[in-house]
Amino acid sequence: MGSSGFRPLFQFLARMIPATETIEKIEIIIVPILGERQLELVEVELRASGKRWLLRIFIDKEGGITIADCEYVSRELSRTLDVEDVVEHAYTLEVSSPGLTRALKKREDFVRYRGKKCRIITSQEVEGRHEFVGRIVDTAGEDVLIQEKIDMFTIPICAIKRAHLEFDIEE
Repeated sequence: MGSSGFRPLFQFLARMIPATETIEKIEIIIVPILGERQLELVEVELRASGKRWLLRIFIDKEGGITIADCEYVSRELSRTLDVEDVVEHAYTLEVSSPGLTRALKKREDFVRYRGKKCRIITSQEVEGRHEFVGRIVDTAGEDVLIQEKIDMFTIPICAIKRAHLEFDIEE
């Protein structure tokens, strides 16, 4: 394989580095906008989507967000991004709720959703496994305690690759 085999990886990495920096700038810009309405930033995604890029903002608040919340954030963020010229590419902005199966990213997320059912994928083995589905019992330091049907697991937050709430018919 010639050096051309590395081109897709190089192009991917070249796109990721500016996207990461851009996301950090967007997060700094959006925090005051959200604070005005006691909204929480859940996640910012920026990725190539054909010729345009997709900038997706997930927001939440106690009791859930409304369409008016999404419209407000979209309008205010669009104005600021147009002035600041943070995103170098043509993009489409979407502002929405994280949904019923929202991602769990921070320790505070696990505290907030104590008692809820979740799925956790780890980057390293924990008690011989990489996947856990159960209820969030508690957090202890930098660990999450998950109760499956029979067993309880202590999962270090730093070992979590992905985690999200699971839709629970029983709730």
